[in-house]
Amino acid sequence: MPKLPGVNHLRAVKALVKAGFRIDRQSRHIFMSKGALHVVVPRNNPVDAYTMAAIVRDAGMSIEQFKELL
Repeated sequence: MPKLPGVNHLRAVKALVKAGFRIDRQSRHIFMSKGALHVVVPRNNPVDAYTMAAIVRDAGMSIEQFKELL
């Protein structure tokens, strides 16, 4: 089990923005990018731990780095 509990999608987006990501577009999911990195955050509350861990990994961060941004 990842060491990251479920996170509200708005908190996750704010943390990713602090990390330098920008919102490209929004629909049922929020598409974000930072250079060549692309992540997709679903609009679920909360985003489950496994999905959130995959998003953090795709963003090129560790779980500890992401927790500091929350």
